[in-house]
Amino acid sequence: MSESVILLPSRPLTAAAFAPYGQVIDHDGFEGRIYRGDLIENRRPQARLDLSFTLVAASSLPCPLKLFERHAFSAQAFIPLDVAGYLVTVCPDDGRGRPDPSQAVAFLARPDQSIVYAAGTWHHPMVALQRPGRFAIVMWMMGDAGDEELVPLTAPVTVG
Repeated sequence: MSESVILLPSRPLTAAAFAPYGQVIDHDGFEGRIYRGDLIENRRPQARLDLSFTLVAASSLPCPLKLFERHAFSAQAFIPLDVAGYLVTVCPDDGRGRPDPSQAVAFLARPDQSIVYAAGTWHHPMVALQRPGRFAIVMWMMGDAGDEELVPLTAPVTVG
């Protein structure tokens, strides 16, 4: 007997649709400088602000998901530096402190959109679409197990 696969449709990323999970910052159409450091919530006063950079391999749709992660004590911002587009997949907590992939939502982000996952938001690792993508990541960290929680998926989930 084979397991059924959860097939998630993807939709364009908008601030309103993403609001339950965090914030979207549109870089298109503004002039000058914008300050949004207030979006990087920190729930541990001893944590240090961390700035990292990552190169994410290219993927395409449909895209199988592998795991969900969360950062219980810090918001996490992804700022695209060089990317054609990317996939943002989030899901609510199942009420027992685990992700609920059956309620996952997938968004297609443009290269001129940054996202900030709210502290405690379950999300899939970043997926770059069409070609490899470079991102800056900003979050608060202490260098301990509280920085990140990873939960592998036990049933197949694919974003189309």
